[in-house]
Amino acid sequence: MSKRVLFAVLLLTLGVIGQCAIAQSMIELRIGGKTQSFSQGALLARPDAAEIHVPVDVAYGTSTTYRAVPLADLLGGATLPTDSVLEARATDGFAAQLPMDLVRNRDPAKAVAWLAVEDPAQPWPKLPGKPVSAGPFYLVWIGSEAASVRSEQWPYQIAQLATQPSPSARWPVLGVDPMLPATDPVRAGQSLFITQCLACHRLNHAGSADTGPDLNVPMNPVEYFQPAALRRYIRNPASVRDWPGRTMPAFPQEQLSDREIDLIIAYLAYMAQRKVGR
Repeated sequence: MSKRVLFAVLLLTLGVIGQCAIAQSMIELRIGGKTQSFSQGALLARPDAAEIHVPVDVAYGTSTTYRAVPLADLLGGATLPTDSVLEARATDGFAAQLPMDLVRNRDPAKAVAWLAVEDPAQPWPKLPGKPVSAGPFYLVWIGSEAASVRSEQWPYQIAQLATQPSPSARWPVLGVDPMLPATDPVRAGQSLFITQCLACHRLNHAGSADTGPDLNVPMNPVEYFQPAALRRYIRNPASVRDWPGRTMPAFPQEQLSDREIDLIIAYLAYMAQRKVGR
């Protein structure tokens, strides 16, 4: 083989290696029955992509700047049932249930959702304590009320965004007795559970997440935790027990108050009496 041919083969090989090194991930959107897929490059090249500053980034714990696309633009104007949610599924089994009025909001006086996109040529730093970054797709929030968006509503490593019926309609076994008064604290606990816990756990086999165990079958945490230990575990699991594969994070007061933890526990205790087949 001549030197010229060898050099050409070497250049071709290096080109293939370079393309593999910056291989792009895809995100799938299933919105109102319509399915689309976008690469990182396609989203970064959109005319509505912009550089945004996130003063308090939940995943990284600091201020960050991203190239991102307004989520409302990606969702479009599809007509959806009033109780629909946007399910954000991540590559690690996390599955957040996001209210449509929240993710479709464009008013900067409230919280505005943006889909941050990692540039394959300029990777983001690794998440604190994790071997991966928040990319390639990460839902972040800006606007005057961004701090009110709960930690589990900042999903990262997103693989799919899909509109779905409300969790209670989709999985009736999550529901409480219809005769329970609207003001009963258990109902508030159910809402908090769907936002904060269903993203990682299932209950009565219901849910999309594959990260944590089912919290009712075969046993509910209220059946094997002392009350004080359960509260402490929800607040900061590592303070009760820790292991190398633990993924459940701590929840600071600003993300989950003591009163809200009590409401979640009230819902768990209620559902312990409403188990489905094991």
